[in-house]
Parts: sequence; structure tokens; C-alpha cells
Amino acid sequence: MTPPRPRQTDEHPDGIDLPLDPLPGHSSRGRLERVLRRGEFAVTTELNPPDSADPEDVYNRAKIFDGWVDGINAVDASGANCHMSSVGICALLTRMGYAPIMQIACRDKNRIAIQGDVLGAAAMGVANILCLTGDGVQAGDQPGAKPVFDLDSTSLLETVRLMRDNGKFLSGRKLTTPPQLFLGAAVNPFAPPYDFRPVHLGKKIAAGAQFVQSQYCFDVPMFRTFMNRVRDLGYDEKCYILVGVGPLASAKTAKWIRANVPGIHIPDTVIKRLEGAQDQKKEGKQLCIDIINEVKEIPGVSGVHVMAYRQEEYVAEIVDESGVLKGRRPWKREARADDQRVAERLEHILHDDVTESQVDMVKTAH
Repeated sequence: MTPPRPRQTDEHPDGIDLPLDPLPGHSSRGRLERVLRRGEFAVTTELNPPDSADPEDVYNRAKIFDGWVDGINAVDASGANCHMSSVGICALLTRMGYAPIMQIACRDKNRIAIQGDVLGAAAMGVANILCLTGDGVQAGDQPGAKPVFDLDSTSLLETVRLMRDNGKFLSGRKLTTPPQLFLGAAVNPFAPPYDFRPVHLGKKIAAGAQFVQSQYCFDVPMFRTFMNRVRDLGYDEKCYILVGVGPLASAKTAKWIRANVPGIHIPDTVIKRLEGAQDQKKEGKQLCIDIINEVKEIPGVSGVHVMAYRQEEYVAEIVDESGVLKGRRPWKREARADDQRVAERLEHILHDDVTESQVDMVKTAH
């Protein structure tokens, strides 16, 4: 018999017992949806996926975010570069009680594989899915790979919503137990055609998006213009909007990103500010904090998505110094008495021949 899950608590003083049924009006039993529906300012981040089969590489990266974020994106081969899969990362994060946001990119899988992954993720305790089209294979280090793109981000949203709300596969076959999921998408207000971006957001909302995370915001006036149109269309009342932010390590890095990464807009004023700083890395962090403090005041903004690639150690400082949590403390994993026993079992599995029953023992330990 599988032992019950340990009691976990989120930022709510009464805590949360897992597993849970969704609250009335909620699509999932996840912490991120609860925070947003309570009207709290949410903070999410990304876990840089390792080129490794060692689970400790995931756990050590997740620990950095303890007590500072409401959700952790499990990245799905961004830039068309291969790393540990988002499914694998989610399996490890949910085992430890974290709240992953599972990215699904349509580049590498057809609708059959995607629907299976959705069910598997929900069964593992994943409550949030971010639906992406995915970068083309030519952007990555294996351009000879065959792209799939059976679905795109919009049709993927429609697919997962059908599974959740109607309890059916795309084929029409019924599900025994539908997944309980909070659906997200990406939005880029900083790429042309600019007038189309709010309309594109509306299409994703119509397809099922309940929250969106934006591309990096380095131009607040441009984002403010986007949000003016979003509010005119009423989309801020239909979807939670999290603004993408992140620290720039140097002016050189900013110039390289602007020249080589499509869809990221970095104004000259940002580069000049970094060039004039004595400590450019520190100034890049302060720039991120300043942007957060500006965008959090824009009506319709529900949170920020902090992307600190290879600067993950700054996430806690950025969130703390920006003051966006207003004293609220998101969930933090508490040490358990059996942590050492589970670690020993994992080590045994990684380095020795084991039976299926031994593997099952570890699977049910958390």
C-alpha cells in the first residue's frame, strides 16, 4: 500500500494537505492557481535543465528557489537544444513537493505522445502546463533532427482543455479520470507585428489559456502600450499575466542577446546603463529589480516570471529586494526524517543492479 503523502504547507497560514480536490471554480489543486485567484502577486521562475541523469542536479537547483517562488518552469528543450526532459524534471520536483510548471513544446512530439504526457504529468501531481509551439530545430545544436509540429501552441491549449473539461482524447475516446490542470501559454509583446500581439493573446485565451508568461521585458513603455490594448479588449479580466524579467550579466551579454536571440528587444538605454556601471553584473540585477517595480504597478499585471539563466542565485535577492511578495512567503520544502533513507536508495539504484520492487520502493517514498 502506498503511504500517504506528507503534509505540505504553502504561504497560506492554514497550510495545504496534498493531494487535494480543486477549490470551487479552480481547474487544478496547485499552489500557483490558488495564489493568483486570491489576488496575490505571483512569482515564477525557470529551472535550467541539466545535461545529466543525476537527480541531485535538479534538486540542488530547485533548492535555490525555496521560499521565494510560487512555481518553477520545467523547460522543454528551449532553443531546440537537448537537456533533461521537462517530464523528468517534473517527476523529480513533484516527488519533493515543489510546484512545477511543465512546458510542452510541439516541435518534438505528435498529438498521441503529447496527450500521453499530459496524463502522466497530471498523475505525478503536476498542476500547471505551459503550452508552447517550440523553437525550430535549426536554432539548436542538432539541426538535422526531424521536427514534428503536429500541433501548435493554440491547438495544444485546445487539446489539453478538451481532455480536462470534456474528459476526452482528441479522437473522442473518453478518459476514465480527466487531468486537473491550470493552463498557461507564452506571449511576446516585443516582437512585430506589435498591433497583433494583443489579438494573439486573445486567441490563446479563447483556446484555453488561464495564465501567460511574457518574453523578457526590458522596455517598460512598450509593455505598457501592450497592456493598454489588452485592457481595452478586456483580456486582463480573462487571464493572469506574468511579466518576464531577468538580470543581464553585462553590456556585452545584452548586445549579444539583442543580435542573436529573436524576439528579445533590448533598448539602447539599457545597454548604455550597463556600460556606465562599475559593476555591470550588479547593475544588471538592479535593472531587473527596477523593471519589476515598474511593471507591478501596471493594471492587469498579476505577477512576474524571473528568468535568470546561469544566474539563478540572484532570484531570491531580486524577489526580496523588489518587495513584490509584501511579506508573503511562498512554499518552502521542509526536511523530512526519511530524506537520508531515500537518498541512499536513489544512490543504490543509480550505481547497482536492482529489482523492480526496489525501484518501486523509491517511487513511493515521496
